[in-house]
Amino acid sequence: MAEITNAVIRKIIDSRGNPTAEVDIISNRAVGRASAPSGASKGTFEVKDYPGGGIDQGIRAFERVAHMAVGMRLSDQKNFDAMLHEADGTNDFARIGGNVAVAMSLAYAKASALSENMELYQALSTGKAKSLPIPIGNIIGGGRHAINGTTMQEFLSLARAGSYSESAFANVSVHKNAGKLLRGKFPQLSLGLGDEKAWVAPLSDDEALEILSDAIKAASDETKADIGLSVDLAASEFCDNGTYSYGDRILSTDEQIDFVADLAQRFGIRSLEDPLDESDFDGFARLTKKIGSKTMIIGDDLFVTNKERLQKGIGMGAANAILIKPNQIGTLSDMIDTVELAKRSNYKTVISHRSGETEDSTIAHLAVGLGIGYIKTGTIGGERTAKHNELIRIEERMRNG
Repeated sequence: MAEITNAVIRKIIDSRGNPTAEVDIISNRAVGRASAPSGASKGTFEVKDYPGGGIDQGIRAFERVAHMAVGMRLSDQKNFDAMLHEADGTNDFARIGGNVAVAMSLAYAKASALSENMELYQALSTGKAKSLPIPIGNIIGGGRHAINGTTMQEFLSLARAGSYSESAFANVSVHKNAGKLLRGKFPQLSLGLGDEKAWVAPLSDDEALEILSDAIKAASDETKADIGLSVDLAASEFCDNGTYSYGDRILSTDEQIDFVADLAQRFGIRSLEDPLDESDFDGFARLTKKIGSKTMIIGDDLFVTNKERLQKGIGMGAANAILIKPNQIGTLSDMIDTVELAKRSNYKTVISHRSGETEDSTIAHLAVGLGIGYIKTGTIGGERTAKHNELIRIEERMRNG
C-alpha cells in the first residue's frame, strides 16, 4: 500500500495575478498536484479561503498539517479529509483556509489514483465513467467580474452537440459571434474581456441578452449544435435588505421573481443561477414553482456546495440545480456528499470554475468521474481551455476504450 512520504506547498499566480496555493502530495509511487482557485463574487456561507493572515498564514498552517499527513496511506479519501477537518478544528476552515485544504484534498485524490495506475476520473467512477458534462461558457460579463458592465454577472451559452469537443467549440463560436456583434455596435470602443474572458461592454442587461441571443442563433446555424441561453445574476451582489437595484429602478422580492420569470420566458433562458439573494430560500422556492418545470434554477451562493444548506433547499423546493465548487466546501469528500445528495433528490449538478483560476484541470476529472451533468468553465483563456482540452482528451480515451 502506497503512503505519503512528503507534502509540499508553493505560492503560484492565478489568472487575476493574485497568489494562490498549489500542493504536491508525494508518495513512494506517485505525485499528486492540485491548486486552488478563488472567486471575486463569493457566497457568505463559503468556507474561509485563507486564515485572517491570508495565504502566508495558510502556508504556515500547512506545514503543521503536512507533518500529520506524512505516513498516511493513500486511497482512503474520507480518512485524509477527516484529518484535515480535525487539524483545522473549525466548521469553516478558518485556521487552515479552504484553499489550502482543497488543494491538499485534491492532490491526495490524484496521488491515490496515480498510485493505482488510474486517471482521477477513472478512480472516482471505479472505471465505469459513461458520460461527459455539457459545457456552459461565459460570453458577456458584468457584475463583480467586469467594470462598466451589466448589473447581472454573466451571460452564457449552453451547447449540446454530438461530442464534448463539438459542444465546446460551439460555445467558442458564440463567443466569436458576440464579439463581432459588439464591435458592430461599438465601432469606436476598444472592447475588453473580464475576469473569465467574457466580453465587457457598456450594455444594459436587456441589450446583453439580445446580443447573446443573436450570437447563439448565428453559432447554431454555423455548428448545427443545440445552443441555449443561460444567465448568472449573482443577485446577492446587488440586493440590499430584500430589494434589488438595477441602477434606475429598485425591485422588491416579489417584483424580482416576476421580472426574472418574464426574462426567462422572453429570451427562452435555459438556466438561471443565483436569481435571488443567497439567504432567500423562500424566494427561490417560489421562483422554482413558477418556472422550474422549464428552467434550471441553480443555487450557487444559496448552497455553497454545502450538504446541510442543500438539504434545507430540497425540503423547501428551493432551486432544482446546484453549482458545485470544491473550494467552497474545502474537501473532496464533502463535495462528493453534496453531489450524491443532489442526485438522490433529482437536482441537476453543475461543476464550476472560479473567476480567479489556474491551469489545474481537476474539475474536468471530477465532472466525468462523479457523473456531473454540466461544467461551467468559460470559453477562452488558457486557464479555462485547460479544462475543456482535458475533457476532450478524456472523451478520446473513453471512446478508444
